[in-house]
Amino acid sequence: MIETPSFIWYELMTPDRDAAIDFYGKVAGWTAAPHPSSQTSSGPYMVLSREGREFGGVFEFTDDMRANGMPPMWNGYVAVPDVDATVAALKAAGGSVHMGPEDIPGVGRFAMAADPGGALFYVMTPRPESVPPPRPEPDSPACGWHELYAGQGEKAAFEFYSGLFGWETLREMDMGPMGSYRVFGAGGEQYGGMMDKPDRVARPAWGYYFTVDGVDAAAARVADNGGTVLNGPMDVPDGNWIIQCADPQGAAFSLVSKER
Repeated sequence: MIETPSFIWYELMTPDRDAAIDFYGKVAGWTAAPHPSSQTSSGPYMVLSREGREFGGVFEFTDDMRANGMPPMWNGYVAVPDVDATVAALKAAGGSVHMGPEDIPGVGRFAMAADPGGALFYVMTPRPESVPPPRPEPDSPACGWHELYAGQGEKAAFEFYSGLFGWETLREMDMGPMGSYRVFGAGGEQYGGMMDKPDRVARPAWGYYFTVDGVDAAAARVADNGGTVLNGPMDVPDGNWIIQCADPQGAAFSLVSKER
């Protein structure tokens, strides 16, 4: 049973599935295997695993996506008790729906949505046996942080997400000219942060920080395999180290570690 909505799955949409899988395998040590019952017009849906545990997937652009100029991107799935009810509430709060709600046979029911500022995310009611339960890895998650660059401002964004998912503010940090950084979560557990979209970020978006052992070595692997380190390494207030990057196809992602 889903008590508090939280991120449970991460999906890369890319123009070159095989090259992306090779890159992240070398950078983060992930493995990939085709989903046994999921075939798209661009090939199999590839399921990503970290240390033997499935946590995400890779979807190659369809011809329509290529023709429409879709940018490569990571998206996250938030588990909710009832997708259709969540979609209705989301629309009433000023969000929009880009796909669904619809069923994925044997997996669950989902919809692709956007908050009022334009940041994309998925909502999903999974079948109990299809994906890990919410927050399955509190000690060593595949994704260690979720960060919203809010197009409508972090305060308005938080009001939207707290009303939709019941998320709460755990603390706020003053970033000077960049505004406030709001750490959010539920039940006292940190899920991530929200901030006003910086000018350097092309569009409102959720950013995902994937866990590695040591950011210096990871930064070298990013560069050696055709990616770009955009920012960092830098330490953050919780004692971790981060780097913000782009993969060779242009999808933004970040890495986080307890060690530099």
